[in-house]
Amino acid sequence: MKAYISTNRYRIAILSILLLFIGSGCSLTRNLKGNQSLVRKVTIKGMDKEFTELALNYVDKQQQPNNAFNLQLYYLFNKNGKKNIGDPPAILDSNLVEFSRIQIEKFIQSKGYLKAKVTDSIAIKKKRAQLVFTTVEGPLFKIRKISDSIADPKVRGLYRANRPKFSHLQPGGRFDTDSLAYDRDAFFQVMKRNGYFDFFRQYINYISDSTYNSSVVDLTMIIDNPADKPEHPVYTINNTLITITSSNGRDTAKADTIQVGSQFKFVDHSKRFKPHPVVDYIYQKKGELYNADFQTITTSRLSELNVFRNVPNPTYTKTPDSTNRLNTVLQLVPLKQMSDRVEGEFLFSGGNYGYNIGNTFTNRNMFKKAVTLQLKLNWSILFDNDHNSVNKSGIENQDFKAGASLIYPWIVTPFNFAKPGKYGVPHTTFSTNYSLFYQKGLVQRTSFINSVTYDFLETANKIHSVTPIDIEFSKGVIDPAAYQQLLAQQRYSYIKLIGRTILTTGSQYTYQVNGNFLNSYSNFTYFRGSLDVGGNVLSGITKALNTAKDSLGKHTIFGYAFAQYAKAEVDFRVYHSFGGERQFIFRVNPGIGLPYGNSDQLIFEKNFYAGGANDMRAWLPRTLGPGQFNRGTAYGPSGSLIPTTGDTLRARLKYIDQFGEIKFITNAEYRYKLANDFFGAKLKGAVFIDAGNVWRLHKESDNPNGEFRLNNFLQSTAIGIGTGLRFDVSFFVFRLDAAFKFKDPQFNGADQWVLLRHANELFHPGAFKQAYFNANRTGIDTQGNPAGDTYNFMQLNFGIGMPF
Repeated sequence: MKAYISTNRYRIAILSILLLFIGSGCSLTRNLKGNQSLVRKVTIKGMDKEFTELALNYVDKQQQPNNAFNLQLYYLFNKNGKKNIGDPPAILDSNLVEFSRIQIEKFIQSKGYLKAKVTDSIAIKKKRAQLVFTTVEGPLFKIRKISDSIADPKVRGLYRANRPKFSHLQPGGRFDTDSLAYDRDAFFQVMKRNGYFDFFRQYINYISDSTYNSSVVDLTMIIDNPADKPEHPVYTINNTLITITSSNGRDTAKADTIQVGSQFKFVDHSKRFKPHPVVDYIYQKKGELYNADFQTITTSRLSELNVFRNVPNPTYTKTPDSTNRLNTVLQLVPLKQMSDRVEGEFLFSGGNYGYNIGNTFTNRNMFKKAVTLQLKLNWSILFDNDHNSVNKSGIENQDFKAGASLIYPWIVTPFNFAKPGKYGVPHTTFSTNYSLFYQKGLVQRTSFINSVTYDFLETANKIHSVTPIDIEFSKGVIDPAAYQQLLAQQRYSYIKLIGRTILTTGSQYTYQVNGNFLNSYSNFTYFRGSLDVGGNVLSGITKALNTAKDSLGKHTIFGYAFAQYAKAEVDFRVYHSFGGERQFIFRVNPGIGLPYGNSDQLIFEKNFYAGGANDMRAWLPRTLGPGQFNRGTAYGPSGSLIPTTGDTLRARLKYIDQFGEIKFITNAEYRYKLANDFFGAKLKGAVFIDAGNVWRLHKESDNPNGEFRLNNFLQSTAIGIGTGLRFDVSFFVFRLDAAFKFKDPQFNGADQWVLLRHANELFHPGAFKQAYFNANRTGIDTQGNPAGDTYNFMQLNFGIGMPF
């Protein structure tokens, strides 16, 4: 008889991961020849701290110390030079050291230390070399005065008006050649935004007159006129030719040709497009000054339509007359109209395992107007090992979702709004979704949701999403035996939660900041806040019409009670880069739902749950909380091999009774690169800590110790720790995380620190696991042995994409 699950499979998985890290500690110099040394450290001394880290980039790549893990991969997989995995050893080369010294010297001189000198030294010990570059900076040269010499008076006026807005060069400031380059490029962009199509950076030059002994520089910016011309010409936009090739990039003999207004000629060889919305997202209009920013915006917006494979920048040709006008040519290659994508995630923890499979079919060009049709299917299923369950099929629960969305790349309303596409293509989404949640032996819940959503950008970093109308119908059918058990134990709140039929209407609003930076390694903060309010319109209607009430005293519409609630959630993250694809992320994710008016509790779909691959990774989905709720204490053990009514109900309610109206999750994760090339993928690692829980809004008899209290917040907070690997193959990231329960709030006092108190049972059975099993029996299994919940310290998560 076994009251726990063998963990041999765990050991193999974990040992495989650990061996990769342990291997990086082996000798790094073992494959070197007798006269070779490995560069293991580079130090720069005597340089201003502001520039030290940047100066390290000027050390030749072949003389920069290896990442130990990358080097071990190279030694392991590149025998006889047959494979290109990891990084080859950085072998000391005196010529490259001298080259690096010269580059560092030039770099620090470019920062205003014109007299700076750099020397190098090499120390070798046990075939490990340390490079030291010592800098004598000398005096810092500063700008004494700045003047300009610009022949064209219009250009001179434009420069003097805009210089205070962009210039990094100021009297008294550092003489920095990088700032010279920045100013040159900044004014070049100003010219390109104001009609100067023919203007080039080469027209801008600087003359610096340095008084060497006084360490000051007089700076003059010069802009010449074009040869044989008294001024720089200004250009305006004339006609625009839009050509859409067939999907293979070839033009056909016959094409659909449409003239749109006086400016646009629309030629479609694919015969798959209408001018709208392509013409709408071309921002250079006839008669306007040429503006390079609008050229870039046009390219970006047409790319965001997601119907073209190749959107080059528009090209311009001058008209043959002397009117300084530009004809625009834009040639587009369409994407395949239809695509299909499959995604999956696998969860495993002891006897519990499951998967989540999704499929998305996309038609990118409905009605020939770049309207997207998306059909989505998603199936999640969670199993339980037969040795631990009274459920003969082994299926714990299933969640099936199907949805259809029609996405228009513009705002669809009866009103004539100004086109909000300056910072991104807006979208109007009409969607309908069906979901089926099935818990064997307990309930089957179905819901239909229909909504209209508008997404638009306030700036490049700020996105608004507004759902003015959301109609939801949900229905629960409780298993007859479970219904009788719930009634017998007076668990009326669960009957209402999962068994009621609800019709409600609502509205949602979401605001997101810096979502466009999520795949970058810059320093930024991310914010996403959402508000969901439902039932207020129906409340007003039912009160005005004095509609009938149901047996619980709730107003109904069309014979169904409706839900009334407000729900808010925030996702706030801080991203900090340490360079070299090393990144630290701190995340805070609170939420609260408040039923009111016609509701005394949230409907099932609006509650919060904790656990899973994206928040509390050491727990399976729906298995944490609420608060300090302990299922073993709340339901009680069977005390025998014969299942009692209470035990059967406990088994039926698994994954249903651990919810809350309040959520608070926080995560901290450090991500780093392990190998540039690991069988064709970038191999990255992560270490993380997750903390949080869900709580009931009020004290509930069904969830003892599950309510939120400030004086018990820390005591009822769970903590998980872990590590993971990410395999980045550019178009998706495959993720493996191993997470461990560190602090489990279902216990009390010092017993909560499960990983510290019971580390000896991490991969072995023991008294703690046996006691937990005894307290959490649910009956007998198919072999006649005791069945129940086993305690698992570790949770493996396999998935696609980052957790957040």
